[in-house]
Amino acid sequence: MVESVVSVENLQIKFDVSVPLLSRLLKRKPKTYVHAVRGVDFSIKKGETFSLVGESGCGKSTVAKLLSGLHKPSDGSVVFKGHDLVSLSRSKLKEVRRGFQMIFQDPYASLNPRWKVADIIGEPIDLFGLADSKQHKQAMVIELLHQVGLSGEDRLKYPHEFSGGQRQRISIARALASKPEFLICDEPTSALDVSVQAQVLNIMSELQEKLGLTYLFISHDMSVVSHFSDRVGIMYLGRLVEVGEVADIFNSPKHPYTKMLMEAIPSMDEINKERTPVSGEVPSPLNPPSGCAFHPRCPNATHACASESPVLRDLGERSVACLNV
Repeated sequence: MVESVVSVENLQIKFDVSVPLLSRLLKRKPKTYVHAVRGVDFSIKKGETFSLVGESGCGKSTVAKLLSGLHKPSDGSVVFKGHDLVSLSRSKLKEVRRGFQMIFQDPYASLNPRWKVADIIGEPIDLFGLADSKQHKQAMVIELLHQVGLSGEDRLKYPHEFSGGQRQRISIARALASKPEFLICDEPTSALDVSVQAQVLNIMSELQEKLGLTYLFISHDMSVVSHFSDRVGIMYLGRLVEVGEVADIFNSPKHPYTKMLMEAIPSMDEINKERTPVSGEVPSPLNPPSGCAFHPRCPNATHACASESPVLRDLGERSVACLNV
């Protein structure tokens, strides 16, 4: 069996969104929490791309930040190559941290506008002590730029001198600077034009094959996920509702929410087919529905769905959280 690079178990996080203390005391109100992620479980095998998909606000980007260490979970574990990142000391975490990096959604916001590209890409090299000299560091920066399809001379420029697609390539080069095995990609193409998206995804695929990388890919674009992923997890209101191989999920979705997402995907083969948009609105995580969170929007909901919360059940080729499957 192929070993798992990352394993997530019962991952949870809640944020304190209470009004100021004085207002709470005067009104005698308790603290208010929003549960952004509610007991998520999955693992990612070496060399594969696992995607998380869902509408805005479902918690997929929060999962990415939990895995990268930008947020600390309220409960659960994140295991990277045998190390539980939640319980590691700061010194040990820095050592393990070299093995995974993150590519952010907005390439301009994630790059320091006052730094030249050489400094941006060179920062992880300095942080982890990967270069023996300035010449060695410069050679590494140039090689990283070549890997993402840019020129070595681009190291002397600033981020504002590049297009959006080129800036995202710089972000990828920076993520690769520490020689990681695992990349967390938080909607890395959503801010780009369609043609540029394809270029960036092709670069990521080539790098994965060449360097043996493992990806967690966050997206709301089902068509991108279908071409780029090996396995996919469908998220709704902080929970996984269906997990399986891409071909199985796209050809035969089981969960009603997954079916609704599939119906909304445009297709050139069925250009005259009437599309069914995903109906209703995502409930507020501050006041989630009882039972199954999807039941107010589900066409197959029963009385049991309003009172009983389904768990993710293993159905062989995939896992589904639905009482009627």
